[in-house]
Amino acid sequence: MAGVGSAVRRIYLAVYNWIVFAGWAQVLYYAILALWSSGHEAVYSAVERPLQFAQTAAIMEILHGLVGLVRSPVSATLPQIGSSFPETRFHILVTTLVISWSITEIIRYSFFGMKEALGFTPSWLLWLRYSTFMVLYPTGISSEVGLIWIALPYIKTSEKYCFRLPNRWNFSYDYYFTSILALMIYIPGSPHMFTYMLSQRKKALSKAKTA
Repeated sequence: MAGVGSAVRRIYLAVYNWIVFAGWAQVLYYAILALWSSGHEAVYSAVERPLQFAQTAAIMEILHGLVGLVRSPVSATLPQIGSSFPETRFHILVTTLVISWSITEIIRYSFFGMKEALGFTPSWLLWLRYSTFMVLYPTGISSEVGLIWIALPYIKTSEKYCFRLPNRWNFSYDYYFTSILALMIYIPGSPHMFTYMLSQRKKALSKAKTA
């Protein structure tokens, strides 16, 4: 019975990873097509729907970690789910963010999809999985931080997503201060995450050499 459960788990995760891979591949395709034909201002509109699908699928990844389907810690998954800011959707940083995200996730989901479907991953894909972040993580995180910073004045003056007292729920929330808090976490936390990924790279590639 345990063998059947394990097989069902692997089939489910393989299908899940390849579906999300296809979603991110679509995001990258539309981003490059829009960038080439119309410039960076057209990228967000071109990728909005497939990007929403791909980001929504990331919620399932958190659930997978919580129920034990995968061993990835939830704390390591949460920071990888970024924010989108409608106020900055035509900025060039949206393009660098989307392209960095999509390439990273295409590699990641194909890696896990192949691992679940075939039980192994080719060495070139392993290398991509643990090496491309050295370029894509700095460009991605810099784009996110930049977009938050650019959006701050609009968030403050518009009070968008804010809840003020009094209200029926007796609850207040300030999106402006939440954004500042995000910057305070992102900026010092990014080097820590980068160092963590470097250690994971060393571990994974060393293990592959001795296998």
